[in-house]
Amino acid sequence: MSEIKWGIIGCGDVTEVKSGPAFNKAPNSSLVAVMRRNAAKAEDYAKRHQVPRWYSDADQLINDPEVNAIYIATPPLQHEEFTIKALAAGKPVYVEKPMALNSEAAKRMVAAAHQYGVKLSVAHYRREQPLFLKIKTLLEEKAIGDIRFVNLQMLQPQQSDLIARSEENWRTNPEIAGGGLFHDLAPHQLDLMGYYFGEIEKFDGMALNQTGQNQVDDLVTGHILFKNGVVFNGTWCFTVAEEDQIDHCEIYGSKGKISFPMFGHQIKVFVDGTEERLDFLPLMHVEQPMIEKVVAYFLNEGKNPCSGEEAVKTMELLDGFTR
Repeated sequence: MSEIKWGIIGCGDVTEVKSGPAFNKAPNSSLVAVMRRNAAKAEDYAKRHQVPRWYSDADQLINDPEVNAIYIATPPLQHEEFTIKALAAGKPVYVEKPMALNSEAAKRMVAAAHQYGVKLSVAHYRREQPLFLKIKTLLEEKAIGDIRFVNLQMLQPQQSDLIARSEENWRTNPEIAGGGLFHDLAPHQLDLMGYYFGEIEKFDGMALNQTGQNQVDDLVTGHILFKNGVVFNGTWCFTVAEEDQIDHCEIYGSKGKISFPMFGHQIKVFVDGTEERLDFLPLMHVEQPMIEKVVAYFLNEGKNPCSGEEAVKTMELLDGFTR
């Protein structure tokens, strides 16, 4: 196999700009088929993005002989089913976050990848973005000394611009999303913590539905002790006043701190009373760096940028904080 020829299951809003076009821009990669239950919308997507074929049935796309890799971008409810079907068909899978409805479903997906001997990657794509790679380098170089603890706050009003829009508000339906907006946004943040600080010693959390406006938690707190002694504290609330919204993460070390947003383009490094600001250009397609790494992995030219096993650990945190 010299080229990855992708099929997308679930060519909805998230694939319009964030990911879809990147499959044709990554080296040795092309998008050859898309699927959506609504046939008219699948056809429209294919025409607008110059995709050769479209389907309204996932099985037809999976069994398309030209498709040799599958990107699953449906709501989390379908991730397990379609991932296992694609793996059983011998086709490697790149699946959106959160990996599944819960950690048990995620473990079954990993087990299927091992059973069929087929590759599986998870779309924790911030790992490969320049801003977050720079933070990893700063930590490895001990730019702020030995790491002590992390404070993260994600406080958003109910109509936050950070939360992806969709025709139906499935992100607040636990049967489809596994949880609420916490399950939509926190996977990226929690995955980065594991990416930066490694194995987890223990964790706990608390979740509340304070407004009662739907069936999901709108306030979550979580705490992690990593095996290297780093402590993480996170707060997510999706019902604060407009003027109180915050997207902020601070990593404290023995010599200073690193401050950055999860949805922004600037890092601030404070050491010895001085502040350094590092600015990054917005990415046209935020998943393109990750997709390029996944393509290389599927072609046996690089390592897995985010394995199913790593993503299971993030799912366990989601479950643990909200149980």
